[in-house]
Amino acid sequence: MDMEEEIRALQLDSSEDNDATTSAEVLKPEEVGKPDKMGEDWRDEDHEVNVNSQPAQVELKGTVQVKCQDISATEDIKDEKEEVKKRHLNAVFIGHVDAGKSTIGGQILFLSGQVDDRTIQKYEKEAKDKSRESWFFVCARYMAYIMDTNEEERVKGITVEVGRAHFETETTRFTILDAPGHKSYVPNMISGASQADIGVLVISARKGEFETGYEKGGQTREHVQLAKTLGVSKLLVVVNKMDDPTVNWSKDRYDEIESKMTPFLKSSGYNVKKDVQFLPISGLIGSNMMTRLDKSVCSWWNGPCLFEALDAVEVPLRDPKGPFRMPIIDKFKDMGIVVMGKVESGSVSEGDSLLVMPNKAQVKVLAIYIDEDKVRCAGPGENLRIRLSGIEEEDILSGFVLCSVVRPIASVSEFVAQLQILELLDNAIFTAGYKAVLHIHAVVEECEIVELMQQIDPKTKKPMKKKVLFVKNGAVVVCRIQVNNVICIEKFSDFAQLGRFTLRTEGKTVAVGKVTDVSSSPSA
Repeated sequence: MDMEEEIRALQLDSSEDNDATTSAEVLKPEEVGKPDKMGEDWRDEDHEVNVNSQPAQVELKGTVQVKCQDISATEDIKDEKEEVKKRHLNAVFIGHVDAGKSTIGGQILFLSGQVDDRTIQKYEKEAKDKSRESWFFVCARYMAYIMDTNEEERVKGITVEVGRAHFETETTRFTILDAPGHKSYVPNMISGASQADIGVLVISARKGEFETGYEKGGQTREHVQLAKTLGVSKLLVVVNKMDDPTVNWSKDRYDEIESKMTPFLKSSGYNVKKDVQFLPISGLIGSNMMTRLDKSVCSWWNGPCLFEALDAVEVPLRDPKGPFRMPIIDKFKDMGIVVMGKVESGSVSEGDSLLVMPNKAQVKVLAIYIDEDKVRCAGPGENLRIRLSGIEEEDILSGFVLCSVVRPIASVSEFVAQLQILELLDNAIFTAGYKAVLHIHAVVEECEIVELMQQIDPKTKKPMKKKVLFVKNGAVVVCRIQVNNVICIEKFSDFAQLGRFTLRTEGKTVAVGKVTDVSSSPSA
């Protein structure tokens, strides 16, 4: 069995996990009490997302996800009406550098009316002033400016941080997470993917560009594997730049890319028939994005456009009555301390008392915001800004977790995990004493393998009897991991999104894993 087959075998019922780790769909009253099935899919997360890089946002109406309690009868009626509303999904755009992710994101915002003509004209002038290239490159760059908002990104022409923006279709509110494609910024890509419900893998159809991204060392492969590892269960594969002169909407080129990507997606753990959809687009001119392709442009495509495909993505429900969990990705001062994050479980309302872990600080919820709208309460899957009292800014770090007082999250300095070794650095062996950087939800922390406990037989999936001293590429091992500082995690079987992680060293992902036990730490 080769390594890719082992990775696929070790996805641990990924189809079941997929159904449990991505969602933010609206719950009808009769569905609210249904428990969430926490599935099995082991992946990780990263840290800092730049909150200052938010472009134009939608004024969303009726953003209350879960009906608030203890309010007047009039407000009760209002909330019941608002409860039947659009679902919310986080969509992360991933792929090799220069595949066109930011251009597509900018085009989506333009087509959906989130950016006015005046702003477009301003960006076009900026792009012309900074570029000596042809009109084609200027056009692509100013469309990307909508997503790439800081000066470094605009000068370099590449995405560095995870850009955020919002748009709506007829049935769904989307948050776009524009992940960087350059290998130097993979930790930032991990941050974006770990917050996502669905992934949009952008592939350039231009001659030579697909091959560069797909071959060994290209970011197309690493992004796919990381996305699956981080719990992105549904994937739209958009073949971009189909209007390029080297492609000219060629069916042969589209089929070639699909035929090469399909086996790799399968080996990465995706059920291609159920969870993956391919479609051709041009992000530069907006073809097959908001409306379907005209037959005069592309006679062979009979499928949906990008907006239709996004709307059709099905994601399962989460339990709004579960214990509250919101990993903190950022914080700032604004009439108090405001924390940002995505709700992974449970619901929160104004006036709630919560804990900030691992420092066990008790706080009170003063206000809740979804995008720019203040709401009384919110449920799982929503990206929130929550104003708190009872804590100082210096007492909060990225990776801390806002959680329930009754059922707080575990805080540990040591835990047991099952690891899949992907590809170690040259001449390296994986043994006790091995050091790496751990990425788990919003936590980035140095760690050390302190004990190899068991090696798992890849054929039987059962522990081997012989004592294990070291393992090599492709091995699956149960080990004890120690971190420098106390972190907040959960067993994968209890909260998949807070129990999946990656290990990276010297800019390379060397292993993926899932937390199997948190009780071993004295601080648990």
